[in-house]
Amino acid sequence: MQNEGVKKNGFSGYQVTLIVVVSIIVAIGLTVWLFLSDVFATRFEPVSLDEQEKVQLQKKLNSIGVETDDLVTGQGTTGQIEPEPYTEVDADREITFSEKELNALLANNTDLAEKLAIDLSGDLISAKLLVPLDDEMPVLGGKTLKLTAGLGLSYANGKPVVILKGVSIWGVPVPSAYLGDIKNVDLVKEYGDQGFWKSFSDGLEGVSVKEGQLHIKLKP
Repeated sequence: MQNEGVKKNGFSGYQVTLIVVVSIIVAIGLTVWLFLSDVFATRFEPVSLDEQEKVQLQKKLNSIGVETDDLVTGQGTTGQIEPEPYTEVDADREITFSEKELNALLANNTDLAEKLAIDLSGDLISAKLLVPLDDEMPVLGGKTLKLTAGLGLSYANGKPVVILKGVSIWGVPVPSAYLGDIKNVDLVKEYGDQGFWKSFSDGLEGVSVKEGQLHIKLKP
């Protein structure tokens, strides 16, 4: 007859308990590691363009009058600017940016390269932002705050439609009341009678966001 403390599979009650405890510790360790790796991520990998992609982006920016030496390469302009008469004849009022181009511009020209990442999908611009917290902050001091946000962007009935889909902190959605109750509200329709939103709306003839692309068309 077997002892009560011995299982038929050959493990004693002590061994089974030890295995369970070790399994729990390993599971907790993996969970914490995954949590810290994702939630407390400290940087994003900056996006870079190859030479052909840089040339394409330079042409797009040049077409709307933006100097590109420093914007695309991160280096200052070295040549002199040639004087020329102003004209709007044959001016291109449409431009399309890819998701990679927008992130590359951030990487080359701001200190947000490793802290901000933009995603473009159907009628939606999404962003991830990493914010380092002060070392003296209780509990979370020295960690990195991870913010995510979604902004709906489209064009209908002769006006842009701009809707804040939401903001999350470490994956937890912020209540609408904390955002001034502007969540899921068409900001142009609500505030487009004056100020910034009116100017923004009046200057656009079209705007669309597709998978990996942002297309803008300006009015004359």
